[in-house]
Amino acid sequence: MSPELAPEVMAFYASTVDESRRLSSSADGRLEMLRTQELLRRHLPPAPARVLDIGGGPGAHARWLVKDGYAVHLVDPVPRHVEAASHIATSAEIGDARDLQEPDAAYDVVLMLGPLYHLIERKDRERALAEAYRVVRPGGLLAAAGINRYASLFEHTAFAHLHKDGVRKSIENILAGRVHDGKESFTAAYFHSGGELRDEVAGAGFEDAEVFGIEGPTWAMLKATEQYSGESLVGSGLFESALAAARMAEPYPELLAASSHLLAVGRRPL
Repeated sequence: MSPELAPEVMAFYASTVDESRRLSSSADGRLEMLRTQELLRRHLPPAPARVLDIGGGPGAHARWLVKDGYAVHLVDPVPRHVEAASHIATSAEIGDARDLQEPDAAYDVVLMLGPLYHLIERKDRERALAEAYRVVRPGGLLAAAGINRYASLFEHTAFAHLHKDGVRKSIENILAGRVHDGKESFTAAYFHSGGELRDEVAGAGFEDAEVFGIEGPTWAMLKATEQYSGESLVGSGLFESALAAARMAEPYPELLAASSHLLAVGRRPL
C-alpha cells in the first residue's frame, strides 16, 4: 500500500490554496517561475526527452515543458491537481513520491519541485529520492526543490508580521527546528539549508550535486513593496532588478541563505 501524505498537507492543497495561481499572481511568484525555468533549461537535455514531474501540482511547469517539446508525465497526490494537469501534461496520475508506479530507468529527467518540503521526516525524503534515482536513466537529470530554512523570516518581515508575539515564536521554532507544524498559514513543511539539500541529493547517489538560489537575495523586498503598494510589480524596474540580483548571486554560496527556494541538480551515474 502506498504511504499516505500528512492530512494537513492534503487539506491545504485540496481546499485552502489555489496552487494553479501561485506562480503567476504575485511578483515573487513570477520571479520563482522565471528563475526555475532558466535554471532547468540550463541543465535539461534537448527535447524531445521524457520528464517525470513528481508533485507537479496542477501543471504550472508541465505547461512550459510541453511547449518546449518535452513529453511530461505528472504525478501528484492531490486529485484536483491531477484533474487540472491532465489537460496540460502529456499524461497525469495520482501518486506518491515515495512509492512511484513507474518502471526502472524510464525517464531522462525527474523533477521534484515540491515533494521534499512536505516530507517532514528524513527517511521519507530519502525514500522519495531513492525512487527518483530508480526511475531516471543512467546519466539522467534530477532537479529537486527545497524551501530555504530562512525563508519564513524574510517573508513575515515583508508581511510586517514578525513583531507579533505568536508569529515571532513560530518563526523562531522554524529557524531552530527546520519544521513548520502547519497549524497556521502555510501547511506542514520542512525547511532546508543549501548544504543539507545538496547532501540529501548526493546521499541518494546523484553525482555532481549542486544547489542554486532560485529567487535570489532581494525577493522579500519585491514582496514587501508589492504588498504595500497594492500594485503588480511584474515587469517593473524593481522586478527586473530582483531578477538580475538572483542571477548575480549565483557564484556566491553564502547568498543561498537569502533565497526563498533552493534548487538542487544532480545526475545518476552512467
